[in-house]
Amino acid sequence: MTISTSQVIAPGPLAVRAVRGATQVASDSPALIEAATIELLEMILRRNDLSDEDLISIVFTTTHDLRSTFPAAAARKLGLTDVPLLCTAEIAVPGSLQRVVRVLVHAHSPRPRDAMHHVYLGAAAALRPDLSAPPPGTDSPLTQGA
Repeated sequence: MTISTSQVIAPGPLAVRAVRGATQVASDSPALIEAATIELLEMILRRNDLSDEDLISIVFTTTHDLRSTFPAAAARKLGLTDVPLLCTAEIAVPGSLQRVVRVLVHAHSPRPRDAMHHVYLGAAAALRPDLSAPPPGTDSPLTQGA
């Protein structure tokens, strides 16, 4: 089921929800990893109407070729200073997409699970093409041809 942002989601009881996302960076540069992580987190929060107070925890993974910084450091710069964050390494599967930051956000939300919007940016959209299209009415230059 696809929910557009123009549809009203009836407020329900808060439940724990998980939102996935990923992005690819051009190289193992702290500045590029930080910028890509911030862009990914901001889009996840915006598309799911989440604030930092809704967040329970965030798990980041990076492919083996990203070692210059922790994606969690970018989240701290975004202001998520009291949210538990964890960084870990992605399994190095031969032939898999390289230079990828993945995220799993746990949050409280009144939305049903099927109304949560996962975010896959740029080349990382190939990881989950079924989830990569932006919700109707939310096309953004950040997701177009990135």
